[in-house]
Amino acid sequence: MNTLAKLRLHDLAPPQDDFLAAVLDGLGRARKTLPCKFFYDEAGSALFDAICDTPEYYPTRTELGILTAAAGDIADLAGRGGVLVEYGSGSSRKTRLLLDALAPALYMPIDISREHMLGACHTLVQDYPALHLMAVCADYTRPLRLPAVARGGQRRLAFFPGSSIGNFAPLEALRFLKNVAQQLATDDGFLIGVDLKKDPAILNAAYNDAAGVTAAFNLNLLARCNRELGADFDLDAFAHRAFYNEAAGRIEMHLESTREQRVEIAGQRFGFAAGETIHTENSYKYRPDEFRHLAVQAGFEPQQLWTDVDTLFGVLYLRRR
Repeated sequence: MNTLAKLRLHDLAPPQDDFLAAVLDGLGRARKTLPCKFFYDEAGSALFDAICDTPEYYPTRTELGILTAAAGDIADLAGRGGVLVEYGSGSSRKTRLLLDALAPALYMPIDISREHMLGACHTLVQDYPALHLMAVCADYTRPLRLPAVARGGQRRLAFFPGSSIGNFAPLEALRFLKNVAQQLATDDGFLIGVDLKKDPAILNAAYNDAAGVTAAFNLNLLARCNRELGADFDLDAFAHRAFYNEAAGRIEMHLESTREQRVEIAGQRFGFAAGETIHTENSYKYRPDEFRHLAVQAGFEPQQLWTDVDTLFGVLYLRRR
């Protein structure tokens, strides 16, 4: 049988966000901002992969270690041979760990980037010839209804790896968790990665690596504006700033103007004072009890928490109530 026949696409044709409109809106605010989702063009995605390999950035390798050690326990809780739903298209080792441990009958990645997702799926189809895939092109941050599949009593496990939940403000995170809960049946599982609160020095180092990769990743957002929108940002006149805001419980990333200047985009001019910043990303951190409380509010029952020995990162298994 042609393995590609085991790959189907359910295309919900999500609207594409207008990059120019978002940039003009964000820079026109009293406190300038740019949405972090625009980090991930081809150059930005490559830089993020490089960030994950820096010695200071612990989340990726730490979560991978947790999943490797806990894969058997996760399979026991979730059940084998069911449906694995992943928010974000994955071809990484994390996804493959679950595919190996759970041997699901169906893998259902959900991603807004149709081409990236299908490319990852084609690789998985070749590497897992017995696996059926249903790729869903959709914006998983918004309410959606997953395609009906013949489950035959099989349980569904939703998977949201990394610390992506931290990019949502707490109320947005609660809304996302509720959306996931609505896509699951009673006793289905949800496996999610959460970056935990820790010594601020560790957090500050993780987002200010000595090699400057995170700085390049942050500045690439301005370079993308220049490439795609014809903006005239002088990248040498902006500096990467990242710090842990303890009161808010989050890392904040900014691009700071190092001098007074003006930038033009699509015929509009934006003034910057020396020291003024563009807020580009938040990454919220949680204590285990804080995230459990959020999960309960969303309709889940926390079942298991796995952490590394230094309690840097957590992987939680939640059961749909």
